[in-house]
Amino acid sequence: MIPSETLAYPVSRTSTYLFPASTGFYFAARLTLSYLFFQAEPRTGAIAGLALNLAFFIGSLFYVFGGRAHTVPITTPFRWALCFLTVSLVSLSWSVTVSIPIAAGYWSGIAADVAIVWMILRYQPLNDAGESLMKGYVWGACFIAIVTWFSPTMQDLRPGDDEYFSPNAIGFICVLGVYFSQYLNRAARGWRFTPVFLSITLMRTLSKSTILAFCIAQAYLLLRDRTVSAATRRTAIMGTIVVFALFWPLISSYYVVYTNAGNQAETLTGRVGIWGFVLLRALESPWIGHGFHGFRNVIPAFGDFEAWHAHNELIQQFYTYGVLGLVMFVGIYASFYRHVRQASSQVRTLFHSLLLFILIRGLADTDRFELSLPMWAILLISTLVYAPALENEVTA
Repeated sequence: MIPSETLAYPVSRTSTYLFPASTGFYFAARLTLSYLFFQAEPRTGAIAGLALNLAFFIGSLFYVFGGRAHTVPITTPFRWALCFLTVSLVSLSWSVTVSIPIAAGYWSGIAADVAIVWMILRYQPLNDAGESLMKGYVWGACFIAIVTWFSPTMQDLRPGDDEYFSPNAIGFICVLGVYFSQYLNRAARGWRFTPVFLSITLMRTLSKSTILAFCIAQAYLLLRDRTVSAATRRTAIMGTIVVFALFWPLISSYYVVYTNAGNQAETLTGRVGIWGFVLLRALESPWIGHGFHGFRNVIPAFGDFEAWHAHNELIQQFYTYGVLGLVMFVGIYASFYRHVRQASSQVRTLFHSLLLFILIRGLADTDRFELSLPMWAILLISTLVYAPALENEVTA
């Protein structure tokens, strides 16, 4: 769905900060690292990714020597995110992963992302730094989109590579870039067209669950956001119809491949089979799960299809952390919903739409290591939502 471009949000008009913007760009663009440079040596690509994470983390530490610390609110969603990070770290003690050091390396990457964003928000003007990070992420998402359009087509007509440059991952980055663009758009008209470009790229990925979730979430945003005019709604609806019409021949061809030549594990029936199998294995350790990075070492391949995760966020958390995972899943998203309700009506509607997208997409897709909504994004969004109240306290 073509998103609306006239959302009103309290975004500052100051210049972009280089390090936060570079960090945001890296968070999005790193998906291309192994695909562009390390397909022949995927292990080297993983090491390079961790090294880049470490470099950005070290870069953020230099703020300590040259910046003045600001108060960063410890929001309830962020507390839950810290709880998730703690449980995932402790779970390494019982994880069924083949290599604890490798699992610890992946965990350190997630933790480093959160630490980097924390340092940026603490030692830079909070709103400006957060918005700069969003801008960088949008630029990175546009870079991902450009690479997608020039990438070879796979057998099932989707762009990218299932191993190194997944269409589902591309689609998610495009969607998050759209939401960040919509947040930034009101104060800087330069963000009017990036949501359109990223939305069209999302359609090209043919990522079914992501496209469906995005359409539903954007429809909710159009209907609930009172700042969107009737003319804008009509334009968005007509644009969506045009895009679907242009992509219809490709969608039809993909449907033929999907139903006749595709792997059965990738169909809805196959997904249900994966969910059932993973649930049975999850019940072997229902209280604490199989631990961080333990999925691929226990779940076998389904024919030619090797699942990276359970293809359902709730089942994935139950398998990985047991009942603890279910509690954290509910705690993080429920607290995020309640926290965003405190924001202005425009911001509230936008991020409720994002949460709706995350929950719907999570029915059929998720992340290997954390929740679908990254921990660093939970910190960033919840802090920006709280920032106006913090400024009022300072001025009072």
